[in-house]
Amino acid sequence: MRADHWRWIPNALTLLRIVLIIPFAASLFETQYRLALGVFAVAAVSDGFDGFLARRFDWSSRVGAIADPLADKALLITAYLMLAITDVLPLWLFALVLGRDLVIITGALVYHFYIGRYEMQPSLLGKLNTLVQILVILAIIVLLAGLPMPDWVLPAGIWLVTVSTLVSGLHYVFVWTGRAWQAKRK
Repeated sequence: MRADHWRWIPNALTLLRIVLIIPFAASLFETQYRLALGVFAVAAVSDGFDGFLARRFDWSSRVGAIADPLADKALLITAYLMLAITDVLPLWLFALVLGRDLVIITGALVYHFYIGRYEMQPSLLGKLNTLVQILVILAIIVLLAGLPMPDWVLPAGIWLVTVSTLVSGLHYVFVWTGRAWQAKRK
């Protein structure tokens, strides 16, 4: 059997991450933080494995290129939403995290419809912001699960996510506004 026969696996793992959002959200809402940590770990491993398979065997697809980052974002947004609903995180932090992503999506759509096609690649600041958001959520869930984690993680995490979200969001706005301005002038 040829290796190409298995090229559906990365997309199936992405679908698994999307499905895992439901038990992840429920476990956070029910304050079952160890279960939430386990679901988060399965999602993280599946994300890493699907990326490895897609790169190693050239099993990448247009569907995967779109669905994979959306699955990751949906899991992160769900984490911030559920922790805001349960009063672990301030609601404004969830609004900031979601608002940044909505501004980027809106900007991409405006660019697409008024300027033209583009290939949106995450910037270094965007990748750093995602890493910060993931690590902060992970640290907070570890803390809430009663596992060894210093208490200062919560206020420091809120501060870090706030700064990285604002900086990366403004960076995208300035970069893509500049690109749109240059494209319109041509």
